Amino acid sequence: MPKLAVLISGRGSNLGALIAAQQAGVLGGVIALVVSNKAEAGGLKLAQKAGIRTEVLEHKNFSSRELFDATLIELLDANRIDTVILAGFMRILSPDFVAHFPDQLINIHPSLLPAFPGLHTHTAALDAGCQFHGCSVHYVTAELDQGPIIAQAVVPVLPEDTPEALAARVLLEEHRIFPQAVRWHCEGKLRIVGMRVHVGE
Repeated sequence: MPKLAVLISGRGSNLGALIAAQQAGVLGGVIALVVSNKAEAGGLKLAQKAGIRTEVLEHKNFSSRELFDATLIELLDANRIDTVILAGFMRILSPDFVAHFPDQLINIHPSLLPAFPGLHTHTAALDAGCQFHGCSVHYVTAELDQGPIIAQAVVPVLPEDTPEALAARVLLEEHRIFPQAVRWHCEGKLRIVGMRVHVGE
């Protein structure tokens, strides 16, 4: 099975969904390492409870993004990681980092890409008057939130929605499609052709 590393910055909600899928035998890979750029990230406790090795690499201790990324690459390579999963990792990765893991970086983003890349996606969807919103799992490229899309899920935007209410409904869909997309990748079912991802057997 492919060895996976999950990068986090916060509470680890999507990490929890990935761990649950692994424990159920339906993830397709083994989470060998969880790395956070914040020592207080709640997701670290989730990983430790599941018996998964954790490491903290605080970006504030590095003089540049490139040095942080180079150190992170060394850590991942030392653990012989095959695929890197970004689950709420609030760092923009350098082109060198992306190039080191070609087609082996997977991210979950809380919008229907290519709409609303970056932060504050739920507020942006409401401000734009969207009738539908959702989430996307995609391969990571050097361009922020612009990589080939593996899977998406759609939720309706309700008249009474706040950013928090909309985020909560989108998060349920993230927990559903993220483990499935990771499994497809681990099982070799994904083929990238240009900017399209084809799912096969």
